[in-house]
Amino acid sequence: MSFDQYDLRILQALQKDGSLTNGALSELVRLSPSQCSRRRAALEAAGIIRGYHAKLNATKLGFSMRAIVRVTLKTHTKDDHQNFSHWLGGQPEVLSAFSVTGSADYILDVRVRDLENFSDFLHERLLIRPQVGHVQSDLVLKTLKDIDELNLAELGAP
Repeated sequence: MSFDQYDLRILQALQKDGSLTNGALSELVRLSPSQCSRRRAALEAAGIIRGYHAKLNATKLGFSMRAIVRVTLKTHTKDDHQNFSHWLGGQPEVLSAFSVTGSADYILDVRVRDLENFSDFLHERLLIRPQVGHVQSDLVLKTLKDIDELNLAELGAP
């Protein structure tokens, strides 16, 4: 799918505020509400816009501990990776999971209420997985940058 300046403006605006109505969006991108609606629907249908959600403040909700967890599997069979990946999908504490190059096989972004909950996740669920060979955890002391917005200027957005 190719994007023109209007598509990029729509994406940029919705990336900042997914709750914009087509009327408000049309004012920002200088298109009619019906044109905005049609373009938004096309971007959704193409899978460019995957959904809309509210960004919650985890700390204010009591999820004050965040950890970056590096996991290395014991062996590297297809079944081990599939089983571990499937298991990850059922872990609500794991916000993001990445298969990576380097010294670890996976990097997990884990968010929990406190150290006791992290310890439970680590010792009672992660470390006992038969595929897991080594785990290294880094507790986040301070978040310096945490955004989900893509730099659409790379695509020519104004």
